[in-house]
Amino acid sequence: MQQIAIIQISEAGSEIASELQQTYSAKAIKRTDVGKLWQEYDAFVFIGAMGICVRTIAPFIKDKHEDPAVICIDSTGMNVISVLSGHVGGANDLTREISALIGAREVITTQSDNAGLWALDTFADRFNWSIASDDDMNECIFAFVNKKPTALLMKIRDEGTDYLEKSLPPHVTVVNSLEEVDPKKYSLVIIVSPYNLCAPYGVLELHFVPMIAALGFGLASHPDDYEDIYDQIDETLSSIGVLPCYKRYCTIDVKEDEEFCAMLVDEYNEELVFYTAEQLAKVEVPNPSDTVKKHVGTPSVCEAAAILGSNNGKLIVPKVKGKNWTAALAIDYKYLREQEGHIEIVGAGPGDPDLVSVRGRKMLERADLILYAGSLVPKALTECHKPGAVVRSSADMNLEEQCELMKEHYDKGHFIVRLHTGDPCIFGAIQEQMAFFDANNMRYHITPGISSFLAAAAELQSQFTIPERCQTIILTRGEGRTPMPEKEQLHLLARSQSTMCIFLSASIVDDVQRELLQEYPEDTPVAACYHLTWPDQKIYRGKLKDLAKIVQDNHLTLTTMLVVGEAIDNRQGLSELYSKHFTHLFRKGEA
Repeated sequence: MQQIAIIQISEAGSEIASELQQTYSAKAIKRTDVGKLWQEYDAFVFIGAMGICVRTIAPFIKDKHEDPAVICIDSTGMNVISVLSGHVGGANDLTREISALIGAREVITTQSDNAGLWALDTFADRFNWSIASDDDMNECIFAFVNKKPTALLMKIRDEGTDYLEKSLPPHVTVVNSLEEVDPKKYSLVIIVSPYNLCAPYGVLELHFVPMIAALGFGLASHPDDYEDIYDQIDETLSSIGVLPCYKRYCTIDVKEDEEFCAMLVDEYNEELVFYTAEQLAKVEVPNPSDTVKKHVGTPSVCEAAAILGSNNGKLIVPKVKGKNWTAALAIDYKYLREQEGHIEIVGAGPGDPDLVSVRGRKMLERADLILYAGSLVPKALTECHKPGAVVRSSADMNLEEQCELMKEHYDKGHFIVRLHTGDPCIFGAIQEQMAFFDANNMRYHITPGISSFLAAAAELQSQFTIPERCQTIILTRGEGRTPMPEKEQLHLLARSQSTMCIFLSASIVDDVQRELLQEYPEDTPVAACYHLTWPDQKIYRGKLKDLAKIVQDNHLTLTTMLVVGEAIDNRQGLSELYSKHFTHLFRKGEA
């Protein structure tokens, strides 16, 4: 959390000062104390005249990489002005926050912000990148903000590169290699890569190194040169073209008491992960060693640890040896841009394209193939696809045909989105597909989605858990063609009289109603929710005794969620959050 100092110059700004102190846990200080506290705070907020602010800070300003953020608010609260360290110090962001808080006008004079350009000097902190360029950062920024032709070379994919691709300025061109960076055409190249690359002569270079790799290492017992090993590993990997890009170090747990491991954590503040010999021995590696197995019980330490530390990623640097150490480097497949096939199972949400997750939307925009459940997922969800992507409904395909199509694209190194309704884990029919992916060693991941039962609660404007009345939500279905386990029969589940959300059961509503009435009172509230959040959404409320009639009279289909329980439309009962026992959660004076 930022440490913020408030300097109230005039009495007129007392209300603003009080609001900021409360919101940011900021401390009020005297103007005469600014100098001695200059390095103690992340930000100084002056409330009063700009001239007084400037004259106060002028003697202490050194460098944008060292100076704290400085903001000035006029005493009437009309303007919030970013004065110093707009990007690196965070004054611009804090200016926006405070402006929104007090309803003022933000005043930001940074050229890149006002021109809608990237704030290059914030990327290292923002995206956990280091900088490997020899060229002066300010010279690169000057060229960029003056819209000199710029090349962008990205060798990995992460949050930062996703942002760059989505917000690409007109004067920036994405290139695939440095061979495309013609000095006659480009003034600057921005590189995002863990590899040691060098821009052509005459082109400014800004090289960001993403911290995305796992470094696995083995270690001799109590080496005398342990203090030098840290640099030795960096130098060895750099000599083969890989820059220090490690977000974690990994090794076997028997090395936990080594001085080198303590140094990594205590002096360098590195993330250190230990694995057991049993965990490491399960990993297939290119360079197993009988000697290592004899001493520690696993044929590999550094390579296996790197692979495990990278979420079973790709081994980029196989085992290399130093005097008293071995090292290997691996990168999670999700960061790689090379032609590696991948399947993302995405939860589409209940239907409204705006209710797919931000991550799900990004996956759809990136996909080479979108295979969506056409009978359940609106096609509108796929309209964000990139040019050239294949978009196919699976409604007329059997499981074998779906898997064959995905494998065909996977083998070409394509990025595939399998789009399922709601959240894939709830009646999502993904288990058989995952079994196919596992059998064929195909990499996949699941992006969760908003389930239709959550959409039902929102559209019904109901809290499905009512204190002291109902604290459980049951998600289930009636017994149709798919048999239900004996212990999960509806009438047994109904004994708790919880809020029950029943999927895929409109066609057997008579059976559903009959079973529920064995336990719920006949006047229990119900709702039949058809095509939740779709343009043709319909919701019918009533009592349990009339549930079958509601469904049949309105010709509702399988795409109907049945909700049962007294939580529907209930406004009785006090949530614990607002009870007298939870007043410590509120700010002073709000309880």
